[in-house]
Amino acid sequence: MARPARQRRYDEDDVRVRPSKGSRPRTKERPAHADAVPALVVAVDRGRSTCLVTGPAAAGDDPGGRRVTAMRARELGRTGVVVGDRVALVGDTSGRVDTLARIVRIEERRTVLRRTADDTDPVERVVVANADQLVVVAAVADPEPRSRLVDRCLVAAYTAGMDALLCLTKGDLRPAAEVLATWAPLGLDAVVTRREDGALAGLDAVRERLAGRTSVLVGHSGVGKSTLVNALVPDAGRATGAVNAVTGRGRHTSTSMAMLALPGGGWVVDTPGVRSFGLAHVEPGAVLAAFPDLAPGERECPRGCTHDEPDCALDAWVAAGRAGAAGPARLASFRRLLAARRGEEDRGEREERAGRAR
Repeated sequence: MARPARQRRYDEDDVRVRPSKGSRPRTKERPAHADAVPALVVAVDRGRSTCLVTGPAAAGDDPGGRRVTAMRARELGRTGVVVGDRVALVGDTSGRVDTLARIVRIEERRTVLRRTADDTDPVERVVVANADQLVVVAAVADPEPRSRLVDRCLVAAYTAGMDALLCLTKGDLRPAAEVLATWAPLGLDAVVTRREDGALAGLDAVRERLAGRTSVLVGHSGVGKSTLVNALVPDAGRATGAVNAVTGRGRHTSTSMAMLALPGGGWVVDTPGVRSFGLAHVEPGAVLAAFPDLAPGERECPRGCTHDEPDCALDAWVAAGRAGAAGPARLASFRRLLAARRGEEDRGEREERAGRAR
């Protein structure tokens, strides 16, 4: 007969107490970070932001300010940090090698330049914050100007509340007036640069329009954007490249966005070359707001009017002369911008193509 197993005695060492989830009571109050250091984000790369600390906090540093590497604090949640943001830093803001600060606050943005990956992508992506001016850089030739890309950039600038400037490069290859005529009805400010005796001419006009402002340069690859930046900021060191002789397109040289201080005051943001500029987030009414001479005519439009259909009241508004002498050309330009937003031909282009077919 088997002997019964001896019952084991338990003592205090066998008692396990589960630790609580937190040793401190939870609270919704967040630290104020009253001692946070103000800074400007000049570059963002793989979750790390290069911030420029200026003002009293950077006293004794180099005149351009102290560069500090920082990461976004958890308390910011999903809020992204972009070039141009004014932020508040805590932690090690000395800027020494292998140190890392935390971005605990993003100040309210004055302007936001947005784009989407394409016209069917509902997700907006912030390109840059707090810029005053969008400079659309295009070449008059080599490569040929892509008017629809320029139009899309103008739509993005108008809806962001930014001024727009057209900068045509390579003016020595073709008369710039032929290209400028496309945007003349918009009253768009424009400058032209060209090569003369191996140097870049026309820079004085560009500097005049950039002085004291934060300007974003946007354009497709090969138009001379990086060459322009290197001429404006001699120590920028932005990579430059040539146009592909087979495809007629430029090669990507700038692979990252950089915010650079202009010698005469102001900032210029160099962006990588773009092949497309999605505008899925832009509504037609936002584009029309950039045309104050046409906007009042919208009141007579039928409900849901796309402003590019036979019943659009803007045609009658212009025909009555209520938009001024430039009304017809302005309306055509407005509809071209709407068509560029949709990624298709506008009504005038369709009618012209149909006439050629007949």
